[in-house]
Amino acid sequence: MLTIYFSGTGNTKHLADLFSQKMNAKCISIEADTDFSTEIKEHDTLAFCYPIYNSRVPRIMREFVHKHMAGLVGKKIIILVTQQAFSGDGARVFTDLFEEGAIEVIYAEHFNMQQNMGNIPVFWTLFKPTEKTRQKYIKKTEAKLNTVCENIKSSIVKKRGFSKISEILGYIQGKPWQKNTKDITPVKLEKKLMNGLQIHKECTACGICTKICPMKNLVNHDGKIQHLNNCTICYRCVNRCPQKAVTVYIHIKPKWQYAMGDLQEK
Repeated sequence: MLTIYFSGTGNTKHLADLFSQKMNAKCISIEADTDFSTEIKEHDTLAFCYPIYNSRVPRIMREFVHKHMAGLVGKKIIILVTQQAFSGDGARVFTDLFEEGAIEVIYAEHFNMQQNMGNIPVFWTLFKPTEKTRQKYIKKTEAKLNTVCENIKSSIVKKRGFSKISEILGYIQGKPWQKNTKDITPVKLEKKLMNGLQIHKECTACGICTKICPMKNLVNHDGKIQHLNNCTICYRCVNRCPQKAVTVYIHIKPKWQYAMGDLQEK
């Protein structure tokens, strides 16, 4: 088994690592410098892990799947996704990237994890990360994952988010973000946010954001950080900037920053 994941600020990485340990699976980030074509070819079962954005698959993961589509056809697929609370069919929409019958989904599950959008007022009030809340999410995730792994080992098939009701609820949530789940091309809100990142005057051009951006969207040009209109809205730069000088989505300075394993609070 091979686990392939994308993680913005660490929640999904934690899930992917833990799952892989329990299932004795190889675990690779889609950002790794790896021959994925060979890796995919050598494994019969692939577990995909990603965070859900408005009940949708992140663009960076959609592009990865599209790039390796030929090798993925005929594989057994496990879909494990992270979410704040509820996402309708956030796992099911992964299957929309394929022709019907191209893959066999043998398990799908959603995991609630800590919110990381500290520059959105409702989230910084209701979901401020603390060590206590983080540990709560970790314990619940580990307990749920134990059940998932036992089910998979026992060939028990469960597919969270695959019901018609889940699909309808996911459509309502996801329509403003990316209406057509079969298309990797950004549309609606997602397209708008691709070029909606802002660098504020507090920026010191330290270069952290240019190194960690999964899309290589941030560059240092003559001592100033600029973006290339290719943001995947992962919030990694927002949560790692020492000056809190980067914003995405809503352009208010973050009240707090979050990264799994390195909690930052103010």
